[in-house]
Amino acid sequence: MNSFSKKNAREKNKLEKRLKRQIGKAIFDFDMIADGDMLMIAISGGKDSFAMLDLLIAIRTYAPINFELIAVNLDQKQPGFPQNVLPNYLKDRKIPFKILEQDTYSVVKKIIPEGKTMCGLCSRLRRGALYKAAEHLGANKIALGHHQDDILETFFLNLFYGGQIKTMPPKLLSDDKKHVVIRPLTYCKEEDLGEYARLHKFPIIPCNLCGSQTHLQRYKIKEMLANWEKSHPGRKETIFSSLQTIVPSHLLDSEAFNFSDLKKK
Repeated sequence: MNSFSKKNAREKNKLEKRLKRQIGKAIFDFDMIADGDMLMIAISGGKDSFAMLDLLIAIRTYAPINFELIAVNLDQKQPGFPQNVLPNYLKDRKIPFKILEQDTYSVVKKIIPEGKTMCGLCSRLRRGALYKAAEHLGANKIALGHHQDDILETFFLNLFYGGQIKTMPPKLLSDDKKHVVIRPLTYCKEEDLGEYARLHKFPIIPCNLCGSQTHLQRYKIKEMLANWEKSHPGRKETIFSSLQTIVPSHLLDSEAFNFSDLKKK
């Protein structure tokens, strides 16, 4: 092995260790996985879900707890979707999996006018299908591949357009109290996951349901954060840290803090 190959191998190993450490921290901090859990890994064919699946499989080999996992993909019947890519990959890796078939593509295209954002409805339909699959498969946890950048972008989307201070939680109980959703990539950066996917040559399948939709508010938020990070390196980390350090008494939500009972000494 030449010096260039050795350097690449070191960088690859360093990246993998960092991602595993960050996932392990998220699992510990938010009590995501318990002994005996069955995880349903939602795999879309994108870089993030491929990386999450691969890293969780690796972590399971040395974790102090025992848990099972099954990969689940929702085939939304998008025109041109390569149906054999994921099954072939999962079979080759000997990973248990289930392919769900539900024509959400036609539903979204029928309901959402041309040029309008499709992501909201598409997301709700996918979530419903995944919840049903988890019940059928006996999975008590559903793992989604949202990462640190997704969480930051969602925070600003809610702040700027929704009038709320909230984001994607690392662990969530569904409204019907039947499903627990976890996000093991909470501390992982999109850039690192992209590099991990490139190094492992995952067979990435792009989502073409909505096209590029560069007008989406999320794209604008992503661009804003990228510009901030370029001008002020470390700003995204600072903002992310602030999401873990909430001071209700210094905000304006009377339900989160009892301002009425404040008394002088």
